[in-house]
Parts: sequence; C-alpha cells; structure tokens
Amino acid sequence: MSESQLWDDVDDYFVSHLAPEDEVLEAAVRDSEAAGLPQAAVTANQGKLLHLLAQLQGASRILEIGTLGGYSTIWLARALPADGRLVSLEYSPRHAEVATRNIARAGLDKVVEVRVGAALESLAELADEHPDPFDLVFVDADKVNNPHYVEWALKLTRPGSLIIIDNVVRGGRVADPANTAPDVRGTRAAIELIGSHARLSGTAIQTVGGKGYDGFALARVLD
Repeated sequence: MSESQLWDDVDDYFVSHLAPEDEVLEAAVRDSEAAGLPQAAVTANQGKLLHLLAQLQGASRILEIGTLGGYSTIWLARALPADGRLVSLEYSPRHAEVATRNIARAGLDKVVEVRVGAALESLAELADEHPDPFDLVFVDADKVNNPHYVEWALKLTRPGSLIIIDNVVRGGRVADPANTAPDVRGTRAAIELIGSHARLSGTAIQTVGGKGYDGFALARVLD
C-alpha cells in the first residue's frame, strides 16, 4: 500500500466515525464537481474541525475569504447561533452561484451572505461599513495575498478572535528557500507576519490525508 493510500484510508476511517457527511454536504460536493469547480474544498474532517473551532470560539460572526462551492461555509455556518452572521467573499461569479445554491439547500441563506468580487476590494468595502468585529476569520483564497488577508483580518476582528489560514504547507514547498512561486512567497509572508506581529500569537500544523500533504495556521488576536 502506498503512503498516500494509507493517508486516504485513515482519513476515511476518521470521517466515518467523527465527521460523516449528511445529504446536504454530499450534495454540495456533488454539485460543485458537476459544475466543474476546482476540487480544492476542505475535507469532511477538516470541515468538522472548522465547525468545532467556531463553536469553541463561541463565534456569532464569521468572515470567510474564499467561498468556492460553499462546502466549508456550510460547516462554519452550522456552528453559528440563530442570530449569527457569516460573510463569505468569492472572486468567481460562477463559483458564488454554485455556493449560493448549496448554502440555500442547507437552509443557511438567512445567516450567510456571499459577496462577489476581488477579496481585497470586498474587504475594503466591508471595512467601510464599520461592521461589528468578527470572532473567526477563515482564509482559503489566492495564496499570494495571504499576508494582506491577515492584515485585513486584524482590522476586522477583536482581541480573542481566531484567524485560520488553510494550505500553508504547499506540499512542503513553504520551507524550500529556493522556491519563489507566488503562492509559496505569499504563504511565507503570512507565516512570518503572524510570527512577528505584536498582536498575533500563532502556530501551524502539518496534515496528511485526502488533500495530500499540507496544513493550516492558527493565530489568536491579542490586546
């Protein structure tokens, strides 16, 4: 058995016992694939982790940067109270259309708002609205802009808020100084920003499984 097959088998075992998908989540995956969206959504056990982190935060306001087909959005929004709010930013109108259908099927369209456009522009517009601080920010968009997303997250959160950045290992490329690909440079810049910023305390975790070798970063906003 190959190493990657072993990772998949372990993932399947964990998902079957700890994060089984219901019909809504399965439909979101199916419809996203049928629409030709990139197969880049979080796995079921990663979605469950997001759900649990949102619950542990007691989050009532969540910001997601990168909607794709709405799979992670559903996991996060299900952790919100009845009067909660999730704002998700998506660059592609086509992706947003699929996500909006998936979110409505999940019965979450009253608490989730999908905004279409370049995330840096949408973030500036959001800030101009002077919203209440977000309790949790999930960053899963174009990696080259990761440091900018972290900076915006700091402006839109409060002490105690949690920032999560997905896909920070990049198959191990993040640690290769000879690799200067834009996604790697953006990821490094975000990690180094978290490590040096006086208002952030963070760490990063490597993962293996259905999405190969990757990982995520967590940062808590400080006073």
